Amino acid sequence: MTDAAYLLVHEDREYLLEPGEEFGTDLGVLEVPEDVAAGDTVESHLGTAFEVRELRGPDLFDHLERTGAPMMPRDVGLVMGLTGVAAGDRVLDAGTGTGILAAHLGRVGADVTTYEVDPEFADVARENMRVAGVEERVEVRTGDLAEEMDLLDGSEDTDPFDVLTLDTGDAPAIVSRAPDLLVPGGFLAVYSPFVEGTREAVTAAREAGLAAVETLETIQREMDFSDRGSRPSTRGVGHTGYLVIARAP
Repeated sequence: MTDAAYLLVHEDREYLLEPGEEFGTDLGVLEVPEDVAAGDTVESHLGTAFEVRELRGPDLFDHLERTGAPMMPRDVGLVMGLTGVAAGDRVLDAGTGTGILAAHLGRVGADVTTYEVDPEFADVARENMRVAGVEERVEVRTGDLAEEMDLLDGSEDTDPFDVLTLDTGDAPAIVSRAPDLLVPGGFLAVYSPFVEGTREAVTAAREAGLAAVETLETIQREMDFSDRGSRPSTRGVGHTGYLVIARAP
């Protein structure tokens, strides 16, 4: 992985900038040196000092360009933790969107082929992969994986994948082919914001003969601490969606 961009930080200000980029703020104009490195300090023309930091995983969610609602960090963590994806794994992904999940997978050393049906979204995702420094590991393809699975036969992608991750409305059609797409013992992860799509994915997984089919609601609550006491925050519902995990026989 290469560092394609850095965070320039001053107190609560964070700017995602690339070497050689010039960016104007109310704290002055920042001119990022071509040879900038993490740990450096860059001053604006008004003398405001910004610390240069390496881009970390959580920063992707905060700073990459969005084309919709990206997968939340906690959901990304569950997918990665429950599938055990690791360096050298081959991952097939559908529903790229902004590319948050694909970028995280690439950053741990997995080789990712991801499909996005919207050409404009796919272009944004490709740029995000470059900014995240994983463009050599993540290939963003424009198309519908459910329609193009037959095209994988006879191509360089005929070798099965270690992990299959889906965040798309036609996930059940892909799930039904999961045993052909995955290595023995390989993992499937399906994310859906709706119960209906989740149920269809579970049914497809069971009918396909996948093992250890498990369904989780992804929910998280922040805690509030005050002089009065401690309790879960009442802000928001904490729910993002549902995650189906299964394993190839």
